Amino acid sequence: MILITGASGNLGTAVIKDLVKLFSGIRLAGLFRDPKKSKIFTENIDVRIADYSDKKSLINAFKGIEKLLLISSSDNDALQQHKNVIDAAVETGVKHIFYTSGALNCNVVNSKLDSLADSYITTENYIIKSGLAYTIFQNGLYAETIPYFIGYDAVHRGIYFPAGIGKASFIKRADIAEAIANVLGAEGHENKVYLITTQPTYSFNDIARILSELSGTTVSYFSPNPQAYETRLREYGVNEGDIWFSKLFAAIIKNGEYDVDGSDIEQLLGRKPTDLKTYLKETFFD
Repeated sequence: MILITGASGNLGTAVIKDLVKLFSGIRLAGLFRDPKKSKIFTENIDVRIADYSDKKSLINAFKGIEKLLLISSSDNDALQQHKNVIDAAVETGVKHIFYTSGALNCNVVNSKLDSLADSYITTENYIIKSGLAYTIFQNGLYAETIPYFIGYDAVHRGIYFPAGIGKASFIKRADIAEAIANVLGAEGHENKVYLITTQPTYSFNDIARILSELSGTTVSYFSPNPQAYETRLREYGVNEGDIWFSKLFAAIIKNGEYDVDGSDIEQLLGRKPTDLKTYLKETFFD
């Protein structure tokens, strides 16, 4: 049986739906913190209840599981949560663990990712040393973060985001989910690390140019001082958590940390992924 953690999240939900669609008769379990959230599924999946922070609950939830997808946590104690999942997988006899990590530019010396980078890298190393068969997905940024960062009215207002000329690999969540499902439902992916990214990478100046082409008008891009950006978001009533997240990722992108060369996505999908221009057209114009 295959267990998907974070089953009620956007990525976990998409992976489960793709597995059901692509692999007839597959036996699936979903891990939920809140059992009420399992109600979103019409698919026949086994519901397991546990919390990344509660190792005992994880041990109970992992019984009878052969393959486990660990979708990375974004909590402050993510690294310890990941270790709990991995340790519980070892103790319960899980044969193969799959992990959604980040596709990071290894040439960046002074990282802005702080604990997030440590969580990704340290978790990868912890998995490799665990003795479990593993597959690591190093995912690029979701394309869906673009409207989150610049707003759906960017075509009319322009782009105001402090990412400088930094570039990143943007990939649709649906493509990531399908690639992961293809790997989970097949054999022969033991002890592999896959780059789940798209090429080429793009700056927000490039995004403004593409939006200009699609709209037939000039969409401007301005990279403000981070403090000025923070002030404007606060004036718009954005909550402090979202301000922190947006500023952090602007700094990460500006620093080139998601400007990753290479990709395994076409191999895993068996087709080309959605290109950025198509995504922007679907999102801002269709």
